[in-house]
Amino acid sequence: MLVYLLGAGPGDPGLLTLKARDALARADVVVYDALANPSLLDHARPDAERIYVGKIADKHALPQHEINALLVRKAQEGGGRVVARLKGGDPYIFGRGGEEAEALVAAGVPFEEVPGVTSAIAAPAYAGIPLTHRDFASSVTIITGHESPDKPGSVHNWEALAKSASTLVFVMGMKNLPDIAANLIRAGMAADTPAALVYRGTTPRQRSLVAPLEELPREAVAQGFSNPSIIVVGKVAELNASLDWFGKKPLLGRRVVVTRAREQASGLAARLTELGAEVIQFPTIEISEPESYGPLDAAIAGLGAYDWLIFTSVNGVRHFWQRLEAAGKDSRALGGLRVAAIGPATAEALASRGIRADFVPPKYQAEDVAEGLKAVAGKEIAGMRFLLPRAREAREVLPDELRKAAAVVGVVPAYVTVPAAGRKDEVLQLLEAGKLDCVSFGSSSTVENFLALVPEELLKAHPETVLAAIGPVTGRTLERHGLKAAVMPQDYTIPALADAIAAHFDTP
Repeated sequence: MLVYLLGAGPGDPGLLTLKARDALARADVVVYDALANPSLLDHARPDAERIYVGKIADKHALPQHEINALLVRKAQEGGGRVVARLKGGDPYIFGRGGEEAEALVAAGVPFEEVPGVTSAIAAPAYAGIPLTHRDFASSVTIITGHESPDKPGSVHNWEALAKSASTLVFVMGMKNLPDIAANLIRAGMAADTPAALVYRGTTPRQRSLVAPLEELPREAVAQGFSNPSIIVVGKVAELNASLDWFGKKPLLGRRVVVTRAREQASGLAARLTELGAEVIQFPTIEISEPESYGPLDAAIAGLGAYDWLIFTSVNGVRHFWQRLEAAGKDSRALGGLRVAAIGPATAEALASRGIRADFVPPKYQAEDVAEGLKAVAGKEIAGMRFLLPRAREAREVLPDELRKAAAVVGVVPAYVTVPAAGRKDEVLQLLEAGKLDCVSFGSSSTVENFLALVPEELLKAHPETVLAAIGPVTGRTLERHGLKAAVMPQDYTIPALADAIAAHFDTP
């Protein structure tokens, strides 16, 4: 029996601490807030119970006293369970984590508090505002802006705040921003003191605004700022103009759909996120086992009969190796074979298993591979025997090209791709609202499966949504549906696709 009070950080999932990640992986129950990045739940076990208790403004899934009781009850269930209470930012910085801890102590439930990065520090940092600076401020005061500044018995000493040399950071204060500014000025702070707002700091939707304190409330309304926003008051706010590193990311604020299978999507999603995008993972295909591994197992048993082993995807490598190990073999079984990898990611998957590919084609289209194999072999490939473990349903161009050269080709299903529904409703809503910037396609199958879920006429009606294809084959699949890829990299790789998307949106 144990409850972890976990700081989820300010929004960027990369700011979750290692200790919090490990606690999530242990938990039987995860109780999470609205401001905790949903992707953090991926660290929890698939069988862990997930309970949403989010609170935004006046919309509370559960009042605080019921959350306290829930934590106690879940921890005590079944003779004792591990509960992860995932709270945005830091549990003890305006997160009511102290109250939850007191309730646990009163009930005799052991707990641990795992600090998180508070938005009061992280949001200004991502906006290029260092809260302390030897030229401007040597201290920071973090203040709740949630209470009414004019209520009797306010804990705020406005005169002390106004006359201090400290940087002031107000959290949860957008509703009271006019009163905050007025009270500070009334207490003696200069009306032209630099001030800033940072909306949804550390996330792809981050925006910042810098203005004199007196003008900040008016500018906030004019530019549509709302909660959750951090308010920073002090000379350090001026540094936003020169130090705003996060705001310079080329895809900041752009929503990009990744249609690859979840097993394949991580590299593209990570690169797009690094470039500032809000990534919507919408896997249109799932990778599963074939009806029978019989053909693949037979091919592995007879590897000595082949001259070349060709892998066309990371999934092919992964499933081949699973069956190789199931047969009690390892990489030594490939000792008499030459190995080809279609694409650098496939080559890396082989290298991680101790196999250096003999051939990685400079272009990753199947049409070019046969000629490249001839050059590597140093002779005609007539009579050579090739084994291709790959998806059950895949293009026949490579096998056909090899057969035209009189090679003997064995194609065996290593895995199966099947359609997946993904986040269909969310994608449809964003597309219909004109709030989807890009849809990326990593293969022809992702195009076909995406259009089986999202009507092509809807895409045609929203030309503001850019379509990106990894290469000409995928581009031609779009064209057969009357659609055009506005983005296509010169190198048909996932990193190049991400960079091409960024270049498209970063072009003036």
